[in-house]
Amino acid sequence: MKKFLSVLSLVAVLGLGATPYSFAEDLPEAAAATVEAVADTAAAVAEAVPAPAAEEAAPVAEAAAAPTPVPNKGDSAWMIVATILVTLMVIPGLALFYGGLVRQKNMLSVLMQTFVIFSLMAVLWTVYGYSVAFTGGSPFFGGLGKAFLAGVTPESLGATFSKGVYIPEYLFVAFQLTFAAITPALIIGAFAERMKFSAVLAFMVIWFTFAYLPMAHMVWYWDGPDAITDAASLETVVANAGWLWAKGALDFAGGTVVHINAGVAGLVAAFVLGKRIGYGKEAMTPHSLTLTMVGASLLWVGWYGFNAGSNLEANGYAALALVNTTIATAAATLSWMFVEWFGKSKPSMLGAASGAVAGLVAITPACGFVGPVGAIIIGLLVSPICYFFVTKVKYMLGYDDALDVFGVHAIGGIFGALATGVFVNPALGGAGVVDYVANGVAAYDFGAQMTAQVTAVVTAIVLSAVVSFIALKIVDVLIGLRVSEEAEREGLDTTEHGERAYHA
Repeated sequence: MKKFLSVLSLVAVLGLGATPYSFAEDLPEAAAATVEAVADTAAAVAEAVPAPAAEEAAPVAEAAAAPTPVPNKGDSAWMIVATILVTLMVIPGLALFYGGLVRQKNMLSVLMQTFVIFSLMAVLWTVYGYSVAFTGGSPFFGGLGKAFLAGVTPESLGATFSKGVYIPEYLFVAFQLTFAAITPALIIGAFAERMKFSAVLAFMVIWFTFAYLPMAHMVWYWDGPDAITDAASLETVVANAGWLWAKGALDFAGGTVVHINAGVAGLVAAFVLGKRIGYGKEAMTPHSLTLTMVGASLLWVGWYGFNAGSNLEANGYAALALVNTTIATAAATLSWMFVEWFGKSKPSMLGAASGAVAGLVAITPACGFVGPVGAIIIGLLVSPICYFFVTKVKYMLGYDDALDVFGVHAIGGIFGALATGVFVNPALGGAGVVDYVANGVAAYDFGAQMTAQVTAVVTAIVLSAVVSFIALKIVDVLIGLRVSEEAEREGLDTTEHGERAYHA
């Protein structure tokens, strides 16, 4: 305090000296007297006021150095847009994509299933889903401390991936809600045209609770970057984090949580329900590739919110995710087209749309971690792999995955998750992994990273398969899974919903 008051008196003297009078002896007598009075008063006050103790000054300094975080309006605006884009992916994007692929008599049933599943998951997410996925508890699932969004207010904040940067927690809730809604909706493509509507809803409630929520918690839950200041605090964050996050598994936007999870559930459902009547004997061609193309295009556009939005900030990494999403999808579209063109002599619209979705799936876990060259390679390689499963493996194993949920989403997600571990390497143009202790890019370890990626993939496969099988058996006992043969032949639009998608 003495130093502060002494500086204040000096500033006062210098201020008075900043006049046309250049030297003290040139000052008028009255002005000189004023200066002496100010100096004497400052000295007297300095003597009278004791200096604060160091321990009293320290908290004041800390409070001044750590102001309350305020969300950036640009980041918040971007996350609102991203949330809307992911909603667009589901309704109407996925609904139209799947709807065009089924036969005309089942079009409305697919639209209805997609629309209602989105609505159902939105409510469940609010009631308990967000709390189980994104609060602490155990490495495998959270608690119910935020059930019904308890404690979430317009002032509460959600961490991003940068220290000191936050978004409103309500935005994080809404954004993750769309992920929780689209993932179960992806599964319906596997059992399309043959499952009771009531059974679909019952299965989705069980699967969402015991497959999606634990997987989301294991992969994405952590305390945020501001909780990490040194090696000791990092150990605490790792101990509190989801099991797969703690192991170092990388999944930028949902390769394991969304696509492998849903794809494996679809495969299990295809085996448990059995084939559609007439499968392999009757023509089951898509009734409207026009709608499928429109749906695929909406998926592509909405996927920018899915991938770039997963960065939670409007910065260079969001831009990287956006660029990678574009070029990987484009490369996969071309790759599938040329593979099909070579194998069947003609390129098809269905093939191009399937390639685009395969590319979107594969780049999802990698979009914020790999460089553009890695994204192109991922896109070029995923389509031939998925094409092989869709055209060969499905028939070799004899399962009826109606709209190739396993062949595209599970296989594309597995490849993408593993490729992430390779192309995140900065030496291959990747962005690397952030070291929040050193506040830089961590050293790349191929063995450790691939071990983490394989662990995440295997966990997603096993968890989804086990939960899906048990859930289907429970629903089969309580409700029954399949519609009657008569209802299936007539079509689910009229037998399940009493409506038709089209009227001649």
